Amino acid sequence: MSNTLRSIFHRLISSLSIDTKRFLYPSFNTDSRLISLVGPRGVGKTTLLLQHIKEFHELHSVFYFSADNIYFSQTTLFDFISDQYETEAIKLFFIDEAHKYAGWSQELKNIYDSFPDVTVIFSGSSSMDLIKGGYDLSRRSITHHLPGMSFREYLNFTTKTNLPAITLDTLIRERKQLSTESAAIPKLKGHFKQYLKNGYYPFIFESKKYYFEKISNIIEKTIYEDIAAFYRLKTANLQIFKQILYYLSTIPPGKINTHNLAKALSIDSKTVMHYLTILEETGLVRLIYSDRSGSSLIRKPVKIFLDNTSLLHGIVKNLGKSVNTGTIRELFFLSMLQNAGEKVFYSKDAGDYLCNDIIFEIGGINKSRKQLKNATGEAFLVKDDLLHATSSSIPLWMFGFLY
Repeated sequence: MSNTLRSIFHRLISSLSIDTKRFLYPSFNTDSRLISLVGPRGVGKTTLLLQHIKEFHELHSVFYFSADNIYFSQTTLFDFISDQYETEAIKLFFIDEAHKYAGWSQELKNIYDSFPDVTVIFSGSSSMDLIKGGYDLSRRSITHHLPGMSFREYLNFTTKTNLPAITLDTLIRERKQLSTESAAIPKLKGHFKQYLKNGYYPFIFESKKYYFEKISNIIEKTIYEDIAAFYRLKTANLQIFKQILYYLSTIPPGKINTHNLAKALSIDSKTVMHYLTILEETGLVRLIYSDRSGSSLIRKPVKIFLDNTSLLHGIVKNLGKSVNTGTIRELFFLSMLQNAGEKVFYSKDAGDYLCNDIIFEIGGINKSRKQLKNATGEAFLVKDDLLHATSSSIPLWMFGFLY
């Protein structure tokens, strides 16, 4: 059976292109003995692993396989790796969908402790599963997080350019010069509008025709496979997760009362909060908290969004409704900042959001500074449909260059 797994591995490698690479690729390496690659479904984790193998390793010296292969219902990960180590002298293993294998955390720990010259790189769609395994791998594992594509990545792949990422501080300080340089890109506004609709998941470059169908598949598999397996929830409970996603897709970007949400779903508030946390950890929603929420143990989110603009468009399309423009604007802003590692909070006193002690108010090109009048520090308008930055305004698309 190991020959069958190797044949699958070689077929995947032979059909793989390494021309288009995600932003994480240059920093991804095998310098540690245990490395995890986590992120939501559909963001390109498998492709990144295979590209790394194809570019940097001889195929006879490594082994890639998916832990959800039926073969591993008959043998253990530990025994398989032990056999390949002893018979083929393989010391580098790439394990995809690791969390699909029962007892994965214990066996990875045992492999780590038993083979001091073996390196294991493992990935999984459910970040919560990999991080919250029953055995403490955090002290042993180096973790890489892969979100969906930024606008910068989408633009580079679409226009065959190599625009660099910028930090938030650089964006703020050099906004006028940077916006002038990037605004020269032909059809920039058109590319941005297209990205907001279908640019977050890299499989857009495989088939535009089935893009939203694949998003629906991501939702189904995340809920009915990832969440169901980890939390052992009944099918009736799982349906509530879809109801939450549908609800979030049809409301404007205002504050959400979790009590009212619970009432509408006929469940208690504690359960709603638990389900929202699960949806956040699996990459389907974003929870935004106040900058003055107090204890993290008792705080509740002030705003709740779907995870990204493509996901929002996909769900709304299935429901036959229209996308709220304000929601799209705020969601893009939040997803780009958070995916870049920035902490963003709901701003109580002025503007919409607070990040790095800077207040941001999100809106269209005619947005005024009315909501920023109480701001005591730096404050900017973030405007959609704006090409060039000014002393007080930053184009929304520029936040897509943060990673």
